[in-house]
Amino acid sequence: MYDLIVIGGGPAGLAAACAAWEAGLHRVLIVERDRELGGILNQCIHNGFGLHYFKEELTGPEYAGRFVNMLRDTGVEVRLDTMVLEVGADRRVHMVGKATGYRVEEARSVLLAMGCRERTRGAISIPGTRPAGIFTAGAAQRYVNMEGWLPGERVVILGSGDIGLIMARRMTLEGAKVLACVEVMPYSGGLNRNIVQCLHDYDIPLYLSHTVTEIRGKNRVEQVVVSKVDEQRRPIPGSEMIFDCDTLLLSVGLIPENELTRQAGIAIDPRTSGAVVYENMETSLPGVFASGNVAHVHDLVDFVTAESQRAGRAAARYVLEGAGPEESALEVVSGDCVTYTVPQHIRPGRVEQGCELFFRVNRVCGPSRIAVTSGGRQLAAFRRDCLAPGEMEHITLPRALLDKADGAITIAVEEVKAG
Repeated sequence: MYDLIVIGGGPAGLAAACAAWEAGLHRVLIVERDRELGGILNQCIHNGFGLHYFKEELTGPEYAGRFVNMLRDTGVEVRLDTMVLEVGADRRVHMVGKATGYRVEEARSVLLAMGCRERTRGAISIPGTRPAGIFTAGAAQRYVNMEGWLPGERVVILGSGDIGLIMARRMTLEGAKVLACVEVMPYSGGLNRNIVQCLHDYDIPLYLSHTVTEIRGKNRVEQVVVSKVDEQRRPIPGSEMIFDCDTLLLSVGLIPENELTRQAGIAIDPRTSGAVVYENMETSLPGVFASGNVAHVHDLVDFVTAESQRAGRAAARYVLEGAGPEESALEVVSGDCVTYTVPQHIRPGRVEQGCELFFRVNRVCGPSRIAVTSGGRQLAAFRRDCLAPGEMEHITLPRALLDKADGAITIAVEEVKAG
């Protein structure tokens, strides 16, 4: 029997496994469906990783390589090319691999680190024909950076998520002509630094409050029709623009890979599409933890690392010290302007000094105040110069503050007028 089985060998799984080993677990297994460790980082050859954690700028493979090297200094077992099929409520993990065949392994704790996937054309129902030349931005990234193929020469990108922005620059550097980046919302969904470095620096236009309303072509994409949308995101007749192109890249959002989570009967938050978690990233199923993009979609891998290390240490405590006594938990509620919060529940008795809380806003805000309230009383307030949906925010709630809470904590954002 293993002390811990980590499902996923990307940045979340690597960080969690290393942290669990350092915390005293010595029967740890990582199960990874790909042929090598590193996850999505292996195809992210641009820099910008590691600024928070390593205090230097690294590429995705370099960042992953650091943790793979850390893992080599441990006794953590790794199974590559192995797919997990089921996680039981008794923490029995069913898997199948080329080298091992079908296996069922038992574990004292399980950590879910399967990451996320991209929304496809089918998920957003774009009208038109069904020609070749339509890719998710991540698929195009793998073709270019790992397989050595250029997906197209004249490109339109739908969605301004970070992967789409980065691929606008990457395709340009490889010789393609990126005609436009189109975003249905009135603001970009990516980091501001990527808007500047990937669009502005290459004179690629960004059309906000626009969307693709038709795809034309028989064997290959020939044209896409882009229309302006109103406040309800409905296309405005007469606003159409036609782009002659051979490729459409979709960067229209990420979805946590939670089929295993649902199958195990773990509670899912409809706002994040990830597991509902406590302050230590434990799910509703005792002894099963979740971290990284499988819990909620992050914008920086450094945050994935910190969160996963916390989850790995928590899994180690669960195995070494037991589940601990049951205790009441505070519910964390999303107030004005807040889309979601993680964790969704906090057990004050299990917080030593403070609890980090992550959230996103649902619109662009100028100078703002983050208000933390409970039972009609304000417990704390945090100032921010600006907030945007594309950038995840986090605050730390001290243990002393949590002890003053009454039943639930509400996180809300209100803009502060100048002067």
